[in-house]
Amino acid sequence: MTTALDNARALYLTGIRDGHPREAVERYLGERYIQHSTGVKDGGDGFIEFFEAFIERNPDRQIEIIRSFADGDLVFLHAAQSLNGGGSRWITMDILQADEDGRMIEHWDVIAEWVDDRQIDGPAAPVGLDRTAESKALVERYAADVLTQGRTDRVADYVAEDIVAHEPGVADGIEAMTASLARMRYIEAVLVAGSGDMVGMLSRVDLDGTETAVMDLFRVAGGRVAEHWTVREPVPPAEELVNGGKF
Repeated sequence: MTTALDNARALYLTGIRDGHPREAVERYLGERYIQHSTGVKDGGDGFIEFFEAFIERNPDRQIEIIRSFADGDLVFLHAAQSLNGGGSRWITMDILQADEDGRMIEHWDVIAEWVDDRQIDGPAAPVGLDRTAESKALVERYAADVLTQGRTDRVADYVAEDIVAHEPGVADGIEAMTASLARMRYIEAVLVAGSGDMVGMLSRVDLDGTETAVMDLFRVAGGRVAEHWTVREPVPPAEELVNGGKF
């Protein structure tokens, strides 16, 4: 693993799971830390303030990073949280940016309720690391040609007929995927990070008329998107923001 990937995982696990946010800030944050997570202020002090209260509210924290990879100065994490004996359960996808020393300087996340283990199952690590550029290019074309234009008639150009869907209420297969896309319009792909056959993407989306932050994870095989995980979170109103916003 790269230094950036090691530090991103350690920030998450040491600072949140293990309950040591101050230690995590000292070890793993850079000179600045721009925050895009709902309710968390910028900087190390913002991280400490939020997670000290979070840890007090949630003394039992079962947190696992299911998937993680680095792409240059970006790190992608896919994690599952079970708090207080399963009283609340969450799926998160995070993208973090690292400085030249591998310390975290910016963070984006999207959080959704964990309702179905299908949301996290499937391959745990990227393969075919020599195909990173090819996988990213496919996903970027899919976003530009289909998602942002609402061209559901072109889904089959990019998505496998038997795509595996890790989304509650969405069956496997291209027909169910196409139907789920009819509810949303991707306004822009904000960030893309990939490794081998896996590509993560943060997007601004209009979902049933609501501005929504969406993080997707795609697994590419045979020149098509073969597997898809996703989390979605409504964008808070501007008056409720404590940082620069989700994007």
